[in-house]
Amino acid sequence: MAAGTLYTYPENWRAFKAQIAAQYSGARLKVASSPPAFTFGQTNRTPAFLNNFPLGKVSASCDFLNIFHLSTTVSNDALRGATPQAAAQVLQWVSFADSEIIPPASAWVFPTLGIMQFNKQATEQAKEDIKRALSLLNQHLNTRTFLVGERISLADITVACSMLWLYKQVLEPSFRQPYTNVTRWFVTCVNQPQFKAVLGEVKLCEKMAQFDAKKFAEMQPKKETPPKKEKAGKEAAKPQEKKEKKKEEKKPAPEEEMDDCDAVLASEPKTKDPFAHLAKSPFVMDEFKRKYSNEDTLTVAIPHFWENFDREGYSIWYCQYKYPEELTLTFKSCNLITGMFQRLDKLRKNAFASVLLFGTNNDSSISGIWIFRGQDLAFTLSPDWQIDYESYDWRKLDPDSEECKTMVKEYFAWEGEFKHVGKSFNQGKVFK
Repeated sequence: MAAGTLYTYPENWRAFKAQIAAQYSGARLKVASSPPAFTFGQTNRTPAFLNNFPLGKVSASCDFLNIFHLSTTVSNDALRGATPQAAAQVLQWVSFADSEIIPPASAWVFPTLGIMQFNKQATEQAKEDIKRALSLLNQHLNTRTFLVGERISLADITVACSMLWLYKQVLEPSFRQPYTNVTRWFVTCVNQPQFKAVLGEVKLCEKMAQFDAKKFAEMQPKKETPPKKEKAGKEAAKPQEKKEKKKEEKKPAPEEEMDDCDAVLASEPKTKDPFAHLAKSPFVMDEFKRKYSNEDTLTVAIPHFWENFDREGYSIWYCQYKYPEELTLTFKSCNLITGMFQRLDKLRKNAFASVLLFGTNNDSSISGIWIFRGQDLAFTLSPDWQIDYESYDWRKLDPDSEECKTMVKEYFAWEGEFKHVGKSFNQGKVFK
């Protein structure tokens, strides 16, 4: 079974998924991860590469759309799920890894590797998100050896690879102690011959890695230092005519040549700002978001919000999901929230939201607080923003009412009585 060439860089856990699946199925997968076959930042910017992958991203295979497509294609029926029910469960766990493990794992682990700046609140939130994911996995694996069925599937490969750097960098013994079923399953997976052929020996973290400012500084691209100016001397005394002549002889600096990716982006028509008709507001949304992300929510962020909130330039809205009876597993319900956020990416500059999930599996509800630029629902301003909002009931709140102040406090802080909900808080997502 031939599967083409996988272009990637060394130690890429995304590529590991396809490589391990190929080990199980026997697919012949050629890996190009080092010079001269592949040099990250160079090969993926060549016209030949961009012809197949216009975004220039890796991991990528010349015969497949993306790494998930490749992983499923190099898998056999046993890995994908032998029955329709098993195949659906495999896809559920793949989705779980993408939405519930990878985002918080990246926020926590990347700063310890020096490839992302440290953010205390983001890291603490990531730890809580990982705890929730581990708890769910631990409960599921209490009576199971593997995630789906009685043998390794693509679900195990995907989730284990998504957790690889967690176990290698930050899940020290005390942190992982409550999740013995997960650790037992992870160790079982990475010690399979097919995993070892790709990953080698996986050593579990002994001490939680911390952010290293020096390593982060070293990882940043170095800025070119401008050439030193020559000291003024006899040249300053030369006649003005010669200076003017020199200026005329200077050639204009050549324009930087755009690669194919940049050229495509530059050729896209500029979209009109949907908020351009609104007057400038004294409320600086980015400043509030920084307070919310980096400082205490109750004692700093919320007071800052009310002290600076512009009642004329912004509005506050309460939303509630219309179809709670359709909500099943909590991680699937969270996927609804994160999916909506992803589709609203261009709205971030002019909005903020805290959307919460209440209840438990098969008995949950979704509601949240949104802050929008202007006095109307922002979704109507752009067709790109209208995919999800009709699935919610919307109610504009009076910023001066006690109801609004209570809701803002509870939804921003993720704690409180939530009397209007009738269910206990489960978890939340922030749009910022």
